[in-house]
Amino acid sequence: MLTFVALGDSTTEGYGDRMPDGTWRGWAALLADSLPARLHNLARSGALAADVAERQLPTALAHRPDLAAVLVGVNDTLRHPFDVAAVGAAIDRTVGALRSAGAAVLTGCLPDPGRMLRLPAALARPLARRIRAVNALTHAVAARHGALHLHIPHLPSAYDSHMWSVDRLHPGERGHRLLAGGYYDLLRAAGLATGARPRPEPVNAPPTLGASAWWMATRGTRWVVDRSTDLVPYLTWMAAAEWWYGLRGAAHRLDERIQAEIGAALDRLDGPADAGSALERAAF
Repeated sequence: MLTFVALGDSTTEGYGDRMPDGTWRGWAALLADSLPARLHNLARSGALAADVAERQLPTALAHRPDLAAVLVGVNDTLRHPFDVAAVGAAIDRTVGALRSAGAAVLTGCLPDPGRMLRLPAALARPLARRIRAVNALTHAVAARHGALHLHIPHLPSAYDSHMWSVDRLHPGERGHRLLAGGYYDLLRAAGLATGARPRPEPVNAPPTLGASAWWMATRGTRWVVDRSTDLVPYLTWMAAAEWWYGLRGAAHRLDERIQAEIGAALDRLDGPADAGSALERAAF
């Protein structure tokens, strides 16, 4: 049986896939059951890329894993300041250490939170740039270390509302099953999956409208606020900059700026790289 360690944030911890007893399950547990594998889920809600490298990685290595998953970055996009190079370096350190320890590593591109939350364009575009930056760097790290990389935004129905929980930031059971199936397919192609593919259809009853509203009112809204406290005041400036550059027909300068930051971050990882092609591979 494989030893599987899962590193990351609330999505990998299982948020959105609530079991009848009130605990979270999530895609990593669904995948572990299908391989089969012994799972050590180290993911924690709110984790940044640096948290994964500094706090979760040492424990993961101590388990001497055969398989590891590193899925992180959304929380980094909800922070000010957003340090592209630091995020890339932390992901590179984590994936590199796990690969050096002999583990097969799963990584993934992340969906656009602005699109999921249906934010106004002036707010959605800056967040989309950030998630593209994280995706470009994660994709480059995966290629550098030979990780198995999943383009999550390209999965069928990835942005279908039925895949997501009431907070629209975490997958529901159906969405977690979509992730588990996508990663299973990568592992099967690599000869590392021997069990049955995770079933795509939910087995638990979906939460009632009342239960969803109660969770969102008591916990979901608090989750969003906690993750973006330092970003919310900055969003006004970001929206104003988007409007100003757009008014002057110079919105492309904002894209060029983030692309330059990605290029510099890629250079720090392992020599010069083509930021444009990395962005193209990670685009959705």
